[in-house]
Amino acid sequence: MAHDRKKEPSPSGKSGGHSTTGPAFQHYQAAVQSLQQGKFEKALAGFEKLLPAAPIELLDRCKMYIITCQRQLENKRLTFLTPEEHYDYAISRLNTGYYEEAREQFDGILLGHPNADYAFYGMALLDAITGRTQDCLANLGRAIELNPKNRLQARADNDFQSMVDDPRFTELLYPEIP
Repeated sequence: MAHDRKKEPSPSGKSGGHSTTGPAFQHYQAAVQSLQQGKFEKALAGFEKLLPAAPIELLDRCKMYIITCQRQLENKRLTFLTPEEHYDYAISRLNTGYYEEAREQFDGILLGHPNADYAFYGMALLDAITGRTQDCLANLGRAIELNPKNRLQARADNDFQSMVDDPRFTELLYPEIP
């Protein structure tokens, strides 16, 4: 008899829809929590395990978080033999539009090498590109103070294009000689 059969519940726990309390969602929440706690390996494993069975509404988020975890793990594995290598990596992040990562890398250089003029120059570039005028002027000023050759470099650098109309920038690059 057909009416004696119990209806099988859907995988999400509700019939005809997705539940926010089902096992997939619980695994997703646990992986997100691991990510927020900085436990990137655990989060990555959680998202990868969930991926094949993820409800459609979680699928894109899982993929995005997998990329985030992989990127964070890659950053932790990075080791640089010299501060200049570290700078090259920071510039690569800047050039590819990963501005926050670039800022973290420049900060890391300056933490270990507080007089690294090139790191201040890189920060000034980043600040110019991201519209942080005051920070750009301060960082470029410090870069020039540490190494006057940075003044000449900045004059020819197209990344400072957003700053050319600022008289403080012009004064920094072309100071009046008494």
